[in-house]
Amino acid sequence: MPALRIVVGSDDAGFDYKEIIKKDLEAHGSVASVADVGVGADGHTHYPTIATAAAEIVARGEADRAILFCGTGLGVAIAANKVKGIRAVTAHDSFSVERSILSNNAQVLCMGQRVVGIEQARRNVREWLSYEFDEESASNGKVQEICSYEGA
Repeated sequence: MPALRIVVGSDDAGFDYKEIIKKDLEAHGSVASVADVGVGADGHTHYPTIATAAAEIVARGEADRAILFCGTGLGVAIAANKVKGIRAVTAHDSFSVERSILSNNAQVLCMGQRVVGIEQARRNVREWLSYEFDEESASNGKVQEICSYEGA
């Protein structure tokens, strides 16, 4: 699997986890680059602004995947999914993280700083980076159906 270009982002409710995960990503051997779309340490940008900015970068092909944080991981997923061509998931456990790629070919992983421990979040990211969607799998037809519905 080629090295991945990753975008990270969060609102202020996910800032601490974003910063920890960003450092992990920068040290990870399968990550080519990490772009941070915010917020900063004293930022208060609403999560939809951050999530859609990250998702648009992925949709344009300027990054391969994105990891987003807010308080629950739900709001950033909803916002990211509004960007055409994006499949964003909220996943707080290993099985969901695995299936997000292998079954759904999701490009955006969302988690909540208020609902998952940091060590689980770090593990989820490491595992997520190791999966690659198989276009020959039975899941590809389902993913293509989603894309067709959206017009992507």
